[in-house]
Amino acid sequence: MVNLTYGALMSSPDGTYTFEPLGTDILATLQGETAAFDPGDIAWVLTSAALIVFMMPGLGYLYSGLARRKNALSMLFLSLVSLGIVSFQWFFIGYSLVFSESGGSFFGDGRNVGFRQVLERPVPETNGKLPEIVFATYQLMFACLVPAVLLGAAAERSRILPAMIFIFCWTTLVYDMLAHWIWSSNGWAYKWDAGGVPVEIASGTAGLAYSYFIGKRRGYGTERVAFKPSNVGHVVLGTVFLWVGWLGFNGGSCFAASLKAAMAVFVTNLAGAVGGIVWLIMDFRLERKWSMVGFCTGAIAGLVAITPAAGFVGAPAGALIGLVSAAVSNLSTRLKVTMRVDDPMDIFAVHALAGVVGVLMTGLFAQSSVAANDGFSEIDGGWLDHNWIQFAKQIVWALVGLGWTFVVTYAIMFVINLIPGCHFRSTEEAEIVGMDEVELGEFVADYAFHHRDLEGLFDNNELSRFNSVTRFHLTSMGPKSYTRPSQAGLPPTMPRGGAAAVDAHAQQENEKPRSRSRGRERSRSRSQFRASTPSGMDRLEEVHSADELELKKLGKGGNRIEAGSVGSSDLSQK
Repeated sequence: MVNLTYGALMSSPDGTYTFEPLGTDILATLQGETAAFDPGDIAWVLTSAALIVFMMPGLGYLYSGLARRKNALSMLFLSLVSLGIVSFQWFFIGYSLVFSESGGSFFGDGRNVGFRQVLERPVPETNGKLPEIVFATYQLMFACLVPAVLLGAAAERSRILPAMIFIFCWTTLVYDMLAHWIWSSNGWAYKWDAGGVPVEIASGTAGLAYSYFIGKRRGYGTERVAFKPSNVGHVVLGTVFLWVGWLGFNGGSCFAASLKAAMAVFVTNLAGAVGGIVWLIMDFRLERKWSMVGFCTGAIAGLVAITPAAGFVGAPAGALIGLVSAAVSNLSTRLKVTMRVDDPMDIFAVHALAGVVGVLMTGLFAQSSVAANDGFSEIDGGWLDHNWIQFAKQIVWALVGLGWTFVVTYAIMFVINLIPGCHFRSTEEAEIVGMDEVELGEFVADYAFHHRDLEGLFDNNELSRFNSVTRFHLTSMGPKSYTRPSQAGLPPTMPRGGAAAVDAHAQQENEKPRSRSRGRERSRSRSQFRASTPSGMDRLEEVHSADELELKKLGKGGNRIEAGSVGSSDLSQK
């Protein structure tokens, strides 16, 4: 039975309290003790929780804009389905594993399974400022976001069913453990005053493990999968959603409508702005063109890095964190080539490494005076407060997060992959047709269906490997060029940011090379040919100039195939 009263406790000069029924506080009596909750604090934290919801579709739009159009909707789907799966997981067992009142140093117990007794208890992690139901709701949004971030690694080649099972298992075994260690008052890292890891480093490192496990995309290292955003407008929209949500993400973490929350919101915005400008300049230095995608990527790197420091560092330190994180992430986008991993969204560079920068710089610039702006937080600070050991603690904590996340993530995927029907990697034909059509049967827009990118000219021997439905797709939509990895002279997939690879095929044909900015071409001449649609009606299909070159080089028995004269009937005769 909950005992709630709306009013105010008024202190007397002799130290006693009197009750004022006309007050606006929420008074809760639990086990003989009375706690007062400020409605303004509750409203701010619930509003911040609602802002974080914007980040889920924000990630979806960001990833869908960066992916090829035939895989765009699957990115949106995985981002939003994470909200549904983790919401149930958090209610069922997640919250109890992270924040149960009687939990130990390494994990919680089952005290709050099914949200039992989660209502009016003042939460120690907020210094008693919030009732438990408000705190649990806010923390739920954190838990929903992290799997959505890492699943950008599933782009263009991962099946959806095992990914959904993975979301539940990963949240339980990886995120919940890390969150308990650092955010529960019983956790061992909480007692170190450490910060960061469960969101930024965990998502980036898990994304790396996911990419390693499912392997490289079909045609990786060829111009076919070079970095070419399908919809830059979606990238911008997703970044805006993320930026807005991040203000609630960091501002609400102060658990009160206070000066500390105001400072956290300000430095979050500042770090994102500085990060975007730094990345923009670094790209322009090499490409001599301004990049919208580059600005968005740098802003995200800055927002990631400031997350563990928000509310603990001043404005100058916030700007420096944004600068350093964007520079490090930009230079690190090339690491995936050295590491031999296909990380299409650069999750490791933009999230994990930017998160490491934020965690370490928090150990340098955290100040007790900034943390005390909420009126109750007391920390020893970092190097600016001559607390030299804090930096070492941050290093150890970051290494623990990196190691635990990578090993457990890989183990979870290994076990799920053994379940019949739950293999992560899609079939070759699914990659050709696209995840949207094979896994969802829907498309992000109708043009993605009518202008399918089916990657290829296939002869009868190649077509025999596929079922009748796929053969129809491959022969009815007109020819497309596809360069097999063994024949390609192109370097590995171009990183998001940095200089683009020069088109080797264009060099061989004495044509102008591609622009160094995101693979755009200086010349966009096109020709058209007739292709039969599934409905049997003819339509015009545009062919890229690179496809023309491939068509001119193809042909058997001395017969040359000319662009503009090839239709589905020609393909069926080959």
